[in-house]
Amino acid sequence: MQPVDKRRPARLDALTGLRCFAAVNIVLFHFSNPEWFGPLAPVIDAGYVAVSYFILLSGYVLAYNYNDKARAGELDKKRFWKARFSRVYPIYLLSLLLAWDQLPKEWNSHTPAMFWAGVVLSPLLLQGWIPSIATFVNTPAWTMSAEAFYYFIFPWMACWKRCQRMSTLLWRMAGIWVLGMAPGVLYMYFNPDGIAHPTRWSYGHWLWALKYTPYAHIFSFIFGVMLADLNSMIPHESRIRLWLALGGFAGIYCLLAMGPVVPYAVIHDGLLMPLFACVILGLSGDNVLSRIIGCRALVFIGNSSYSLYLLHFNMWNIVHGSHVLNLLHLVWCDPWISYVLLIGMALLARHYIEKPAQKRLRNLMNANT
Repeated sequence: MQPVDKRRPARLDALTGLRCFAAVNIVLFHFSNPEWFGPLAPVIDAGYVAVSYFILLSGYVLAYNYNDKARAGELDKKRFWKARFSRVYPIYLLSLLLAWDQLPKEWNSHTPAMFWAGVVLSPLLLQGWIPSIATFVNTPAWTMSAEAFYYFIFPWMACWKRCQRMSTLLWRMAGIWVLGMAPGVLYMYFNPDGIAHPTRWSYGHWLWALKYTPYAHIFSFIFGVMLADLNSMIPHESRIRLWLALGGFAGIYCLLAMGPVVPYAVIHDGLLMPLFACVILGLSGDNVLSRIIGCRALVFIGNSSYSLYLLHFNMWNIVHGSHVLNLLHLVWCDPWISYVLLIGMALLARHYIEKPAQKRLRNLMNANT
């Protein structure tokens, strides 16, 4: 067995910068009118696809950083899990604490059994396994149920034997792509909820299972893990990376611009995997686009994208529930001022809560890597 290279992989600043746009897009998806944004309206209206991108990206980034160590038998599973816990749980817990005022609404929306299941399972990162309470108290928090599961199984996935031929890897990734689209295609075929044309506003037990549960999104994560191996086969400065990124962005926009022509159940997760992959591969290299998106300002905000994503519902409710904009006579510039406040509060949460808590937990649990 060859010893693992101890050097840390190169930073992926462009992907961090892109996280800024993805997180802001989710905010706008929840709290704006897409028609305000003209030609970008299809992107805002389909902001939910940014969550699928985040899940795929998490698999890619973990594999990018840990695959070599895992294949060399040097990845300590317990330390890895502790490190991930210290990374995600402080802000996750804060998001639950800030959502306490949503409990009466949840009580009125669920049976007593489901309400108490939500109360117990949400702090344990398990609520996402039950569709009816996946969005309990904080809508975006369901993703952490999925990510917690993916983090648990990742050390074994990282040990998968590296493909030596690009063609073999591409065929395997194509198979994962097909499997990732299967839940949406099966939902359309059997139509278990009896919804003629599902949209983002539709409700149905099986549709919620498709949207919010870990098993419906696992193939995106696996695809991301495999993508890291494909990245290692393409030279860092290859010109093809720029064209991959441009083609990926163009393809995503064209599909989103088609609107209801593309079935919601399919585009919600699996369909865009190859296009997300093109963008990620392109921005993982050294080219003019990666340098633009990887600029310091975007990376600075992108590093707070997790806080922005997980807290934006809470912070929006706080800003508007407190009527602070009325008191400051700033209602005239709402919601734009609210978007700025959300980003500002996410930056504060990142630097004064997330990072100190992560450092403290890692020291307590001996999880420093």
